[in-house]
Formats: sequence, C-alpha cells, structure tokens
Amino acid sequence: MNTDMIRWFQTLKMGDVEIVGGKNASIGEMIQGLAGAGVRVPGGFATTADAFRAFLTHNRIEEKINARLEALDVNDVVALAAAGREIRGWVEQGELPAQLEQAIRDGYAQLAQESGGLDPDVAVRSSATAEDLPEASFAGQQETFLNVRGADEVLRHVRLVFASLYNDRAISYRVHHNFEHSDVALSAGVQRMVRTDLGVSGVAFTLDTESGYRDAVLVTSSYGLGETVVQGAVNPDEFFVYKPALEQGKRAVLRRTLGSKQKKMIYAAGGGVQTVDVEDAERAAFSLSDEDLTELARQCVTIEKHYGRPMDIEWGKDGRDGQIYILQARPETVQSRAGRTLERFELQGQGEVLVEGRAVGNRIGAGTVRVVRDVSQMEQVQDGDVLVADMTDPDWEPVMKRASAIVTNRGGRTCHAAIIARELGIPAVVGTGSATRELKSGQAVTVSCAEGDTGYVYEGELDFRIDRVELDAMPEVGMKIMMNVASPDRAFSFAALPNDGVGLARVEFICSNVIGIHPRALLDYPNVPEDVKAQIEEKTAGYSSPRDFFRDKLAEGVASIAAAFAPKPVIVRLSDFKSNEYAHLIGGREYEPTEENPMIGFRGASRYRSDDFRAAFALECGAMKVVRDDMGLTNVQLMIPFVRTVDEGRRILDILRENGLVQGENGLKVIMMCEVPSNALLAEQFLDLFDGFSIGSNDLTQLTLALDRDSGLVADMFDEQNEAVLALMDMAIKAAKAKGKYVGICGQGPSDHPALAQWLMERGIDSVSLNPDSVLSTWLHLAGERA
Repeated sequence: MNTDMIRWFQTLKMGDVEIVGGKNASIGEMIQGLAGAGVRVPGGFATTADAFRAFLTHNRIEEKINARLEALDVNDVVALAAAGREIRGWVEQGELPAQLEQAIRDGYAQLAQESGGLDPDVAVRSSATAEDLPEASFAGQQETFLNVRGADEVLRHVRLVFASLYNDRAISYRVHHNFEHSDVALSAGVQRMVRTDLGVSGVAFTLDTESGYRDAVLVTSSYGLGETVVQGAVNPDEFFVYKPALEQGKRAVLRRTLGSKQKKMIYAAGGGVQTVDVEDAERAAFSLSDEDLTELARQCVTIEKHYGRPMDIEWGKDGRDGQIYILQARPETVQSRAGRTLERFELQGQGEVLVEGRAVGNRIGAGTVRVVRDVSQMEQVQDGDVLVADMTDPDWEPVMKRASAIVTNRGGRTCHAAIIARELGIPAVVGTGSATRELKSGQAVTVSCAEGDTGYVYEGELDFRIDRVELDAMPEVGMKIMMNVASPDRAFSFAALPNDGVGLARVEFICSNVIGIHPRALLDYPNVPEDVKAQIEEKTAGYSSPRDFFRDKLAEGVASIAAAFAPKPVIVRLSDFKSNEYAHLIGGREYEPTEENPMIGFRGASRYRSDDFRAAFALECGAMKVVRDDMGLTNVQLMIPFVRTVDEGRRILDILRENGLVQGENGLKVIMMCEVPSNALLAEQFLDLFDGFSIGSNDLTQLTLALDRDSGLVADMFDEQNEAVLALMDMAIKAAKAKGKYVGICGQGPSDHPALAQWLMERGIDSVSLNPDSVLSTWLHLAGERA
C-alpha cells in the first residue's frame, strides 16, 4: 500500500499536520497517545497532502485555480460565490490518479475485512494542512459526509471533500488570515462511523467559551448525528462539569439546561442521512445521564492535559454499545488567546425585550435588523447590520464580519456560527426560536450578551458602556474586596474581576428565576390545584420528581457560584424571601399570609423554625449538603438572615444540625447577618453562637431609623451613613474584633457610597462585599485614599 497516498490514523501524530492536516493528525495523536488512558477514537485512514497535490496536477487545474483566486475580491460576496462555484466544479469533475484511487480502495477493503466482510459505514471528513492551529480556527470550512458506504461512494466523496477547500467561506477565511491558497492542501479522513444516529452526540469545550473559566467542561448534546449541533440546526442540552470534583470522584455536574432538541439526523435507508422529528418524550428528557457526562468529561480532560491547552472536541455516544467516542479534537482559539485586560460591557438604557436565547460572547451590539432567509440573500447585509436568520452555518462567514451582531432561531453555544462570532468579536444570540418572525428588517435593535448565559434583543439602539481594566495593575487595599452575586449564569465572568471571594450569594435569585415554584407546592405535588400542577410538570421536565428538581436546581446554582470563585470563600445567605415575594412564585398564593408590612414579618430565621415552613427549609438544607458534601465545594459558608433574638439563633443552629449541616464539621462556618439592631446591641452573645457577622446595611438602616424601605413616602430619609446606623455598625465591628471572629458587610451601602467603604476600612472591618458593577471603582477609590 502506497504511504505517499494514504496513512492509517494509528501511524499519525501531531507532527504530521503538513502531511494529513490538523484534524487527521489530531485523530492519530489521540489513537496513539491516549487509547491507554481510556480515550476511545474510531479508526480509519487519511489521504495525504501529496495525494491532493497529485490530484490537482493530474487534472491540470492548479494554475487555473490560483489565477482565478488571485483576481478575486473576497469582499464582493457575489463574485466570491461565482468563483467558488466554478473552482469546485473543476475539482468535482476531476478524476483521481490511479495510484490514489487504488490506495483508497485498498484502505476501504481493509476496513471492510475488519468489519466481517461487509461494506462498512464511514465518515469522509476534511482536514486542511493549516487547520486547527492554535492561532487559527478553520471550524467547519470544509465538508463532512456521513454514512458513506461502498468503495465507489468513498471515492466520490473524497473528490467532494477536495472541492470543499474552495468553499466560499474557506477562500474568504484564508485571505483574511493571510494564508496563501497554494500553501494549504487538503486531506480526506475516512473514519469508521459511531452509531450516534441511534444515540447522542455533540460538542465539548474544556473551558467556558464565554468567560474563559478553565475549571469546567462545557458540553452540548442532542439526539442523533452530531452535525445538527455543529451546524446549529437544533437547540441542544447544555451542561457544565466541574473538573476538580471530577478528579476527586465527587458529583461533578455543575449546571444543566434542557434544550428543545426538535430534530435529529439519522441514517437514510439508501445511504447518506436524513433529518426527522424527535419524539416529545425524548425532547422533555436530558439527552445525557450524569454517568455519561462524567465519562465524557473525563475523556475531555485527559485530552486537554495531553495537548496542554483548552480543546474543542466533537464526541458521540454509540446507540448500540453505549460507549462514548471522541470523533475529533482541535485547540480552542478564542479564550485561550485572551490577555489580562478585562473588558466589560454594561447596558445603560432600557428597552422592551423582543426575543431571547443563548448568549455567545459577552459584548453588546446595536444596529438595524437585516432578516436573511437563505444564503443567496447574504449580499443584502450592510456594515453594522444586525444579521437575523433561522440558522447560520460557516457559509455565511464572509458577511458575518460585516454585522454588529447576529441573532438566530436555532443553534447552541458550540455550533460553527457561535465559534466564528466569538472569533470575530461579534455578539450573537442563538436558539431564540422566533427571531425571524419577531424581528423585521429595518428595525433598530440592541443585542446584549453582557447579562449572563441568556442573550437579549431589545427594541431600539440603547446606550452601553465599555470598561477596560489591566488586571495585573490593580493596587493593594487595606481589606478584602468581596462580591455580591445572585446569578449563577454570570458567576464565571464575575470571577474574572479582582476579588477575594463572595460576601453574599443570594439564593432568592435561583429560587425565583430558575426554580420559580413555591417549595411547599413542590412538597404537596400532586395534591395541588390543576393549574399549579400543570405548571410544575412543565417546569420540572427532565427531573425524576419535583423535590429533586428543587434540590438539584438550587444545588447547581449555588455550586456554579462556589466553583467560579473556589477556593475563595463563598458566603451563601439562605432564603430571605418575604411573604409577598413568596406569593409571586407558582403556587405561592395557596401558602402565604397577607401581611401589612412583610419587611418586618414572616421572613428569615423565623420561617426556618416555623412548623409551616420547616419541611421546605429542609429541602434548602439538602441542597447545601449536596454542594458541600457530594460536590466537595467546602468553600461554601452559610449565612442566616434576620435573626431577631439570641434564642432564635440557637434554635436555627439546632435545625441546621438536624438537617446534617453541623457547624465546624468539614470546615462548615455559619455566619449571621447583622441587620437587626438587637444583633449589634447583643453582639457578644450572638457571636458566641455564630462564626462571624456580615452587616446588612439595608435592613439595619431601615430598622434603626424606623423606615419602611419599600415606602416612597419616607425614602428621602434612608441613609446608611446616619450617625445612629454607623454607631451600631461600629459596635458590631468592635465586638467581632474582640472575639477574633469574622466581620464583613454585604449591604448596598458601600457599593453606593465609596466614602462609607472608606470609613469601614478605617474601623478595621475584614471585608466589604460589593455589587460587581462597583468593584473596580470602589477598589481604585480605596487605593487612592490610601496612597
């Protein structure tokens, strides 16, 4: 067999990129280097770069192609399409040199022999010789053909793969990234198929693609062959797996989001593939189990360690043998090159939300909508337009760079369009479901990916601000600067800010925005009103029971925040909803009293010890045990809000103990909110019970000055820097210092008033916990005061 024409994967390593391209060299590298580490990669062979050049020479088209490309202006999308179509026609009509054809036939015959004599189903994939270098992503620029059977069909598809080197997007990309066309050759990989048409497949990144957070594996997953996920044709399930928990053998799934998964690609009867609808029951279930996710993430981390850099990995689960296979792996090319300059976009204006979907990147863009129905309308996109389409694939890359933002009906955060948008620095909102219906060409909109995992399209061109900070240049200050964090979706990006941990993680955001159901309604299900029952069933789809849904969603939300900031402390305040806020949750009106002034009513510690709420509080405690014990995130400390008396504090610690949360066990600290005047006046007694104080300046001010902070009639008198409030804060700080206990502040005051933060620093407080948008300004203010 002529090794100048083909090479078997098991003979290849990364040093062979010039011979078989980046993708095929990487497949060989993994088969050679990682099989012993449990990474499963399907076998096969690759045609060589010499074979491709021999094909061009044999058909006498190389000079003709180069001349056509030299005269081309790739920014003229009409001319680009015409040139690409003509060149591909020359290649597709060419014939393979006899030596190459025989080598491919022999290789396929050997695969057939290994398969018991039958024609095996193979994938014919492209691999460019300049592809998948860390400096350049060639994602999706050439073609992949699935379920190819028979030697003649393999030969035909090899020619189609050769032709795909001259796809419009590939031509444009090479020009814009300064690759000479004649320097890039193509290798066709002929790889055994994994029967993911009967299983599940998707894409994994060994970091968070939006924030660059390195300690998680991001997995997207859907039913059937993986091209639907890669192309952005479905809204897949999405998971984050925590690497440190994985290594410790702990429960490692940080977060999961159920995708709609409406379509799947399967084998067609006569060869090739077809797309069919997914059954409703499958759509309502997660496509991967925790066991599958753990195994997949383990293989991904093994690959990352082998290559020594973050990786972008395509994978599949075979529906016959149930095994996870790695189909290809390439270096991640955006976040791994990001510098130490923090760039934060913040929306300043307000507008109606027109559509929402998955956010790609963390930027904001504004402009005029241009709805494009298919690739033939690409030339309509003008510089600065917001490109709106059902889905985009890499064919659209030549005009994507013109857009200020991209919005699609379909797709997940790991599809080709998302990868290209990130690389171009363009915000994209994918998987909206209805963008092409809701948005109209000519309409002014703002596309925001700066608000967490969810991206929003707002009506009108709204103002926004961009802050840039050199992280290595942050000065020292005389105390710890912590952060108030509510949204798990934004934790990874917030953790990139300078910080000493989280001084206040609010579970109310998770309970209202993620769970959205009153805990007692979940406990009483199915014995709840029919309308409430229907809403609970819709929200808890994919979970074994409503109770599991509550526990898992709360645990995952808290774990996402804790993991983002680990090993720094994360102080989690247990629920502090007031009765009117609980009433707004699904089923809430069935359980909540009507109070004249909920601010000083049934809230905080008084709820936890109430017979009406103790079972609901036990669910909350169960979630905290999952985070600390099952996931190993022992940087989580607990904080009890609104403790009115010393006796109440003692009773709450007993209730925590009854629920398996024992102060001091496995390093558990239980902090108390110092927000009722009695807390400061009897600080020594409270601190005999608790591991420290966190001053809640909002409630402390309201209760000291007898102001209802929900009442606009007395709002002008609300002042955290009032002398009486400062006197109580001073008492709390001194008492904690005298007892050697932690004391911080997590109220709004220091975020709004840098002078208050300065006063607290002078009093010797251990930390101030600030809203993320005021961390940098307050930090620099304090450093300036000290200088």
